[in-house]
Amino acid sequence: MIGYATPNQSDLTYDHDTQRGSIPITLHHLDETTESTTLVLTPGQVERFHSQLSRALELRERELGPQ
Repeated sequence: MIGYATPNQSDLTYDHDTQRGSIPITLHHLDETTESTTLVLTPGQVERFHSQLSRALELRERELGPQ
């Protein structure tokens, strides 16, 4: 069973023919094994992911306060 996933150090790619973005990720299983795979996103999913990550960064900055 998968516990969580993390992005790999590799950069994402975009396939113009299929209009899909691909992000290399590592799946971390509950038994502590891992496996590499790819998260494939449609253009709409890429936009949603961008929006969600931007919001997470805003919340983090707000939490950290002025430095």
